[in-house]
Amino acid sequence: MANILIAEDEERIALFVAKGLRAAGYQTHVVADGVSALEHASSGDYDLLVLDVGMPKMDGFTVLRVLRTLEHDIPIIMVTARDAVTDTVAGLEGGADDYLTKPFKFEELLARVRTRLRPRPGAPESTVLSHGDLALDLTTRVATVGDTPVELSPREFAMAREFLEHPGQVLSREQLLSRVWGYDFDGASNVVDVYIRYLRNKLGAERFDTVRGVGYRLTEG
Repeated sequence: MANILIAEDEERIALFVAKGLRAAGYQTHVVADGVSALEHASSGDYDLLVLDVGMPKMDGFTVLRVLRTLEHDIPIIMVTARDAVTDTVAGLEGGADDYLTKPFKFEELLARVRTRLRPRPGAPESTVLSHGDLALDLTTRVATVGDTPVELSPREFAMAREFLEHPGQVLSREQLLSRVWGYDFDGASNVVDVYIRYLRNKLGAERFDTVRGVGYRLTEG
């Protein structure tokens, strides 16, 4: 399980990001200033750093510069409230692997985290997820049932991916909301149930078991 360091001094944002990443299956640790971010990121205990630019004691650009000067190759995703092109360029040229501007949707951050945590070139990597005769090609974003391609919307594909990454595991509505939509809906929202119905119609009703009072589980159908 990947261990992600979150350097963010706005508590609300830090808790939101940490909660979402934990729901997606990652370990997280939060620090609220640049000095702590540098110390923790230098330890070698983390697989990725989500680094806010505007932090007390030491700003994110300085943390980035010191880490790269010391030849630490931890993947770094910079996050900032600033949207100036010069800031983006400064971050990327300084050695950041990616850059996000606030406000952002959690699903966008999660997609970038997953990209940066993929095996490096030369390491084997599967681009197809499968369970029974259901398969998702993550490169072409094509779903197939047997030999038949099935067209899925981006949100349907993201939800199907969550099930294929956790076959047989019961996923709660809250987990699916966090992982696929990236934020909390009102407790009365039935958006997960609606999309489960879409997937059942397209991929087979028998594939998605309802675990009453808990959530849904992918079976081989």
